[in-house]
Amino acid sequence: MFVRIKTTPNSSKKYVQIVQSIRKGDKVRQKIIRHIGYALDEMELEQLKKLAESIKMKLEADSQQFLISPEELASIKEKNIKRLEISKEKEQRERYNVNLKDLIEEERIVSGIHDVYGSLFDNLRYKYSFPNPVRQEMVSRIFKDIVLARIANPKSKRATVDMLEEDFGVTIPLHKVYRMMDKLDDTAIERLKDITFKNTRDLYGDKIDVIFYDATTIYFESFAEDELRKCGYSKDLKFNQPQVLLALMVTRSGLPIGYSVYEGNKYEGHTLIPALKELREKYDIGKVVFVADSAMFNRDNVSGLEKNGFEYIVGARLKNMSEEMKEQILNRENYKEIVAGYEIGEFKYQGKRLIVSYKAKRARKDKMDRIKAIEKLRKKLARTKSQKEYLSNYGYKKYLKITGESKIELDKDKLEKESKWDGLHGIITNVKDLPDEEILSQYSNLWNVEESFRITKHDLKVRPVFHWSKRRVNAHIAISFAAYSLVRFMEYRVKLQYKKLSPEKIRQYLIRVQTSILYDKKRKIRYAFPSKISKEARKIYRIFRLERELTPYVIK
Repeated sequence: MFVRIKTTPNSSKKYVQIVQSIRKGDKVRQKIIRHIGYALDEMELEQLKKLAESIKMKLEADSQQFLISPEELASIKEKNIKRLEISKEKEQRERYNVNLKDLIEEERIVSGIHDVYGSLFDNLRYKYSFPNPVRQEMVSRIFKDIVLARIANPKSKRATVDMLEEDFGVTIPLHKVYRMMDKLDDTAIERLKDITFKNTRDLYGDKIDVIFYDATTIYFESFAEDELRKCGYSKDLKFNQPQVLLALMVTRSGLPIGYSVYEGNKYEGHTLIPALKELREKYDIGKVVFVADSAMFNRDNVSGLEKNGFEYIVGARLKNMSEEMKEQILNRENYKEIVAGYEIGEFKYQGKRLIVSYKAKRARKDKMDRIKAIEKLRKKLARTKSQKEYLSNYGYKKYLKITGESKIELDKDKLEKESKWDGLHGIITNVKDLPDEEILSQYSNLWNVEESFRITKHDLKVRPVFHWSKRRVNAHIAISFAAYSLVRFMEYRVKLQYKKLSPEKIRQYLIRVQTSILYDKKRKIRYAFPSKISKEARKIYRIFRLERELTPYVIK
């Protein structure tokens, strides 16, 4: 089995296929095992080749588990079909001779999620998160169903069990879900992380050299603290409720690398070095360029990154720098124009590179945001009777000043100084061998980790957490991480082999792929009646080589 690149005359498209050489007599011909997709440029071609290699490895691994060859299996099937052909035809005529008045709809189940995401779950070998998956087949199956349910419609475990039975035709007692979560211990979670990392690495051709990192807080519907759940700075503004700190590492495409869970009162900046060191030592990663926002830029982190040999690209707090440095940044003569409305300036800062970019589009947005906020502040000032609430330096209140007779009004001088920073954004790096534009491009991909948290928090609803024991909390986050990983791998495959579709769009297309279960009251026979399938859902099915039955059939 090997990856083949095929071109056609008069076309710029390059088709990526997995083929196998098959001998027939004295001749050898190539049989196409899997169409991966076509590329329009070298970047797309490289990504498709890596995806093809990843799929080929899994196909080869799976083929080793067969006791008989696919050809032998087909031969056996053909003999059985001939033997049963006559009796089956007679039986089918009887079974499909239906009186519509005798039919009732028993249930309508969602089949798209389990068909497609279930195939991806198996393809990525997530059932091996548990040791001895053959002996723990029931545990693996429940884990799979709970992960897929979180993708379809995330709810509490109790509500998930009800939803699986009502919408998916899957019955799981609640106590077995909790038993599965108890088996999702530290060992199983590490196996889950290993599988995820290897799946991502396979798509990058064994080379992951840029890591995007961020941390967020996950709160609980509780007010009791313990060794893990602690009150701390909450990004959800739930300061009186305990929380945990979740750190996530992804690639520039948003594919998962790993995650860590910390106590809720831990400062996110202190999580960075331990997480990166653990990742590098565990997976033997060589050169790593770490990318993060300005929250991670502090003296301890910079020292730790440099001490441990990490290169970094982090956001800079330009307004917190020295007056001399700010004067250089605001001097537009220090910038070179790349294209109209986009300029770049590079400065020396504490032995490192400070790269500042100016975008006219960003400047307009900064100005409009400030105008809206100030107008809102003016309206509040006009109708308030208490001036105490405005005596702070928080947000846009810092642009207020007290004049004679204790009157509060806007400070125009401060506003004018603030406007000079419109459109400016800075990053600090110790990377020496990349040009400014490439450094800025790497940093601009940081939105992928921010989008990853949006998917995790909002689409998959990892918060709030209703569990209280440390083991169950870690299991809940592991289930959410597995769901997130599937969502991102799905998005990546669909984008490469079809077109860009958001995780929510993919979910909606698959949710609409349903099957009605009809029951014949007189003949005691059940029929499956597949729903119509959209063009997008059909394409997603084809990506995973799945056949969707379009005509009614008997459920045996």
